[in-house]
Amino acid sequence: MHSIKSIARVYAKSVMTFLAKRAGKESKRLMLLLAFIVGVLTALAGLLLKWFIHWVEHMLTNHFSITGANWPYLVYPVVGILLTGLFVRYIVRDDIGHGITKILYAIARKQSVIKPHNTWSSVVASGITIGFGGSVGAEAPIVLTGSAIGSTLGQVFHLDSKKMMLLVGCGAAGAVSGIFKAPIAGLVFTLEVLMIDFTLGSLLPLLVSCVTAAAVTFALAGTDNLFEFHLVNAFCIERVPAYILLGVFCGLISLYFTRVMNWLEDQFRRLGSPWKRFLIASPILSVLIFLFPSLYGEGYEMISLLLNGQGEGDWNQVLEGSFFYAAPQLLLVYLAGIIVFKVFATTATNSGGGCGGTFAPSLFLGCVSGFLFASLWNLLSIHYSPFLIHDALLAPVPENNFSLLGMAGLMSGVMHAPLTGIFLIAELTGGYGLFLPLMIVAVCSYLTIIIFEPHSIYTMRLARKGELVTHNKDQAILTLMSMDSVIERYEEHLHPWDDLGEVVRQISDSNRDIFPVVDEAGKLLNVLVLDRVRHVMFRTELYHRLHVSDLMSRLAARLKVGDPMDLVMATFDRTQAWMLPVVDDDGIFIGFIRRSHVFALYRTMMQDMSEE
Repeated sequence: MHSIKSIARVYAKSVMTFLAKRAGKESKRLMLLLAFIVGVLTALAGLLLKWFIHWVEHMLTNHFSITGANWPYLVYPVVGILLTGLFVRYIVRDDIGHGITKILYAIARKQSVIKPHNTWSSVVASGITIGFGGSVGAEAPIVLTGSAIGSTLGQVFHLDSKKMMLLVGCGAAGAVSGIFKAPIAGLVFTLEVLMIDFTLGSLLPLLVSCVTAAAVTFALAGTDNLFEFHLVNAFCIERVPAYILLGVFCGLISLYFTRVMNWLEDQFRRLGSPWKRFLIASPILSVLIFLFPSLYGEGYEMISLLLNGQGEGDWNQVLEGSFFYAAPQLLLVYLAGIIVFKVFATTATNSGGGCGGTFAPSLFLGCVSGFLFASLWNLLSIHYSPFLIHDALLAPVPENNFSLLGMAGLMSGVMHAPLTGIFLIAELTGGYGLFLPLMIVAVCSYLTIIIFEPHSIYTMRLARKGELVTHNKDQAILTLMSMDSVIERYEEHLHPWDDLGEVVRQISDSNRDIFPVVDEAGKLLNVLVLDRVRHVMFRTELYHRLHVSDLMSRLAARLKVGDPMDLVMATFDRTQAWMLPVVDDDGIFIGFIRRSHVFALYRTMMQDMSEE
């Protein structure tokens, strides 16, 4: 009989193992299929958004004069922000700004759940904003759209949080891959900017999404690069000092852009009312675009001019439609003004009620910064090189190449993502011949900005709140852990005036070993531990003489319901307590957290995250 039971046990274990492996294979196939669907849908969404933006922009500006200023620039951006604000406020009825930050927050705090309306609302809102001149980019809204598509599919198929996170990453990767025709950059962006630490086995769905999105875009929009670029002057070692200085310059511009944008957003946020923000921000944007028409929309036409211009005759086209058209000698002044005021235009667009991201502004500003740096370098070379012994260090540099390198530098600095900057610019332009300079500029820009700002423009606010998932697996698990999952909700509670008889009654009706002591409003005062009562609980003569106020213990610490888990763990370590109470913002008692429950959940999540 014993041997039969053993055989049955072994057989049952074998069957369970077989079914688990089969379920695992089916799960992997499902993930690959969903990654493929996400790639297709995300690419189509990106193509639709680009078409919508170009259609609106062409309809509004195709009749503009190139020899002077155009007054509609004062009107179009205001109308665009107004229409977007009304759409978001009365149709969507939800905040859809700061797309990549919303994705990071959803990963860290909402188990990667993104509201389904984000699959289309960002496309409509950003299309209106940018088409009417909003000085922002379409890429971040499409990244949010792609991630929302992945999240929605995950919710439909009732996937766990780990697979949901992977599908959100597939959506983001597919969005970047499709809209830029850059599959490698899409993959690197998800790993570097979204900071999701996937295992090797999880990379396959990401690759499927990236390749699918790029292939769909190539099939429907052609295989040409997003920006045409013809390499004339290849890399030479004498220009390395210039590359390094360009990287430092881009890092400082990135710091300026990041700090000023955050400061301006704080100022607009303090205004409170969205109508107040609109009335202040929209005139700022329209005046800036009227003075600097290159700030209209994404600015990709200007990027093409600076990348492919062959001399002043081509580069002066940048001044078309502005007051500067009749004064081409002020081209560098015009470009310097753009560097200074681009951050004001971008922030005014979003804060006023528009919808857009900082991808395109980073590329645009980087191209202008690279061109301006090269132009100033060449002026310095012409005037001072004859008087220097080592004049090779000040040899002229090609403006086109440095415009390209500046794009990588700004993206690396603003996003804190040097790999994304390197691969994205190389794929965008086909500029692989400048791969080493791209690396030098991107790394130098990144090393410059992290001296002053440890977090990117997307992550700094989340990092301050402890809501940012990073590549540090220990920290990532603490961030992903939810306090709700470890709180023991209590219905039992005592009051300071309750006598020992009431305490014994509650102990007999409960399996608890600790009880909260609250006042009439439910605010936590102290706790009563069973060990403090054990020696008197059977002395009936004391039932009406002793009260809770005589027996309760002083709190070692209390936690608030919104505290991050790393603070919870730090509090346990500091107090050496085995259980801590949790209260809300008003001090009302919620429940207890046991140290053992936190460690058990931590071990489970660590094991789950480490699985292939």
